[in-house]
Order: sequence, then C-alpha cells, then structure tokens
Amino acid sequence: MFDLSDTRIGIIGLGYVGLPLAVEFGKQYPTIGFDLKQERIDELGRGQDATQEVSSSELAEASQLVFTSNPDDLSDCNVYIVTVPTPIDAHKQPDVSFLKAASRTIGGLVKPGDVAIYESTVYPGATEEECIPEIESVSGLEFNKDFYAGYSPERINPGDKVRRISNIIKVTSGSTPAAGDYVDALYRSIVTAGTWRASSLRVAEASKVIENTQRDLNIALINELALICNQMGIDTEEVLEAAGTKWNFLPFRPGLVGGHCIGVDPYYLTHKAQELSYYPEVILAGRRLNDDMGRYIGEQVIKLMMNGKIQVSGSRVLVLGLAFKENCPDLRNSRVIDVVRELEGYNVLVDVHDPWVEMDNAKDEYGIDLVADPVPGLYDAVIIAVAHDEFSGIGAEGLRALCKPEGILYDVKCLLPADATDGRL
Repeated sequence: MFDLSDTRIGIIGLGYVGLPLAVEFGKQYPTIGFDLKQERIDELGRGQDATQEVSSSELAEASQLVFTSNPDDLSDCNVYIVTVPTPIDAHKQPDVSFLKAASRTIGGLVKPGDVAIYESTVYPGATEEECIPEIESVSGLEFNKDFYAGYSPERINPGDKVRRISNIIKVTSGSTPAAGDYVDALYRSIVTAGTWRASSLRVAEASKVIENTQRDLNIALINELALICNQMGIDTEEVLEAAGTKWNFLPFRPGLVGGHCIGVDPYYLTHKAQELSYYPEVILAGRRLNDDMGRYIGEQVIKLMMNGKIQVSGSRVLVLGLAFKENCPDLRNSRVIDVVRELEGYNVLVDVHDPWVEMDNAKDEYGIDLVADPVPGLYDAVIIAVAHDEFSGIGAEGLRALCKPEGILYDVKCLLPADATDGRL
C-alpha cells in the first residue's frame, strides 16, 4: 500500500521546525514547502532564511525542494507533514487553531492512500480528536480506511548547529501497523541517528510533552533554589558548581523560561489531565514559579537601585537581549518581556538591545523599538538577560561602561564572574 520510492511530500509550515525538515526531505524526495506568508516564500526563493536555521548552501543542496504559498500546488503530494505553531492563549489554554486550519487544508487535498503526519506539539490524543475530524469533514474520506496518519514529534533546538534533524533520534508512530512501518521508514531515510517506533499516536504525543515538562520542572526547582539562596546571601551559581561535582547531579541553571516548547508544552499536558478530572499539582506549581521569574528579576534590580540611592522613577535601564535564548533570533514566548514590563511598572524608561533580533519583529511581537547602539554611560542599570556571544565578547569592563558611574550591572545568565556584577540570579 505504501511505497517509499513513490513518496511526494508536502510540508505545511516553514518556520523553525518545517524548514529544516523540508530541506532534509528535499535532498531525497520531491518536496513542496508550503507557508501562508508570501514574504517567507519569496525570502526562501532567494536562498535566505531569516530564522538562521538553514544556510544558503543547505537550501541549495535540497535539489528536489520547491516553495509555495498556494495550497493547490500540494495536490500531487501523497504525504502531508504539519509543522505549524501550537501556542497557548491568554488563559494559558492550548490554541490548536493553526493545527485545525492545516488539517482543513489537507482535507481539501488528501486522496485515498495518502498519509498525514503531525510534528506540532499537542496533548495526547489531539491528532485523532482535533485534526483527523477536520480532514474527514472536508475530504469526505474515512480515517484508516481511505487515508492514514502519523505523529513524529519535532525535536528542533533553535540556534543549535550541532544537534540537527539527521543526528537526533526521531520518535515515530502510525495510525495502523502498516502506516507506522511507512512513517518509520520515511524518517529513517533521513535520520542517521535512527528512530524510536512508538506503539500509538498517543504514546508519541505524550512523549513530546513530557520531554519539555521534565525540563520545566527541573528549572523550576533551580529557580526556587535561587530565590532561597538570594534570601540567604549565598551565590546560587557557586552552590550549583559545588553540587555539580557529584556524578549524577543534573546541570540545570536558573533563569527565564520561555520559548515555543518548555514554557508552553506543560500546559498541553495539564489541559488534557484536567479534561479527565485530574488536577496536576507539581506541573502547575513549576509553571507558576517559572512564569513569575521576570517579575522577581525586575524587583531585584529595583531593590539594588534603591539601595544604591538611585532615583527609580524616571531612571533609564538597558536590557540586553530579547530573544528567548542565546545566539538565536527566536522571539516566541520570550519571558524577557516580563522583566521589561515589571520595570515599566515602576516608571522606569527601558531600552532593549538585541543584535540577533530584527527591529520590525520586536515591534510587531512586543511593541518594542530596539536600540541599535546603546550609549555608554547613559544607564542607571544594565541587565544581561540573554547570553548572546556578542555580550560575553564585550566583557565585564565594556558592559560596566554602559552604566553611569553609580549604575547597577545585573547578570541574569551568570555570564560574568560574581565580583564583576552588582547582582545576579
């Protein structure tokens, strides 16, 4: 029924997940990358990637890959892979609107024998409960009789040039044993690290949300340790370095927990749990603690300013970094904005500088006008919020020079030695 040699792939969504996947498949199979944004298609057509996940030479290597914003161009495909965002809404509930829209697009294209594979993060059961009914409704075809499904959770780490699709083990699954065999073989053909075949879509879906929920809870533990150590006047980083001499101590560090995965995925798991009348305690406690870290950091800086007899209201503070992680332009769910808003609540004038982030993107996403070149000696406080290489390259002396003589230098990321700053997380 399924013929790997006759595979024609359509990738729906060309962001941080979809584009690298399209490039890998485009080296071996006829592949069409689809995105609603024509400007994204135009940019990729020029051999450029604003996310900086794929280089121009890598795009050129994908000789069988073409791009389009017209869904009709996918009509000849027999495999559709969905890599659209799955964010949370203002009430921290899963937003599957993009997922449903992509499924309706597939519904207008799918033919008997075709396979729809989902990579977007979802709660266990979502593929069959949310996506498949949309395909059936539009197409009039019957699931597991006329068309089939797979789920293979994405493991993209934005900005990581070492761990790539081909060298990360890929979890795969299918809606029937034969579909599972096909999906697994398809991914094994591009993933040299190999695959891990899950017994069902739901198992594969659950494996994704627990990966990032585990990280979220570990970071929450270390964030709570930082709160306690700061109350005791103990340097958290020194404590962690000492504890790290034990062979099985996990090397987590405190900080802001944002991004498209760790700060979002736990809510998908807790949503499903609550739907089943189970109310998670540990997972949500960790989420509350991590979501509160921006406010805490802002308060710590304000206290340092007050202790240094700096007039807070009307003061000027520089925040270095807006992306959710270092050496990456990704702004999705960045919690740096929480620090900015907390400071603004004290009538502080906040400038933000990030050499990785496009100014238009910062304006569109958060309403922030980035500062291109911070003026030395202008700021009452400077906060190192993201550990970009550019900031570590400036060094302690260069960062201190951005402050007024009596200004505060606060290091969220422990980028500098403790004695080079006035405070750190």
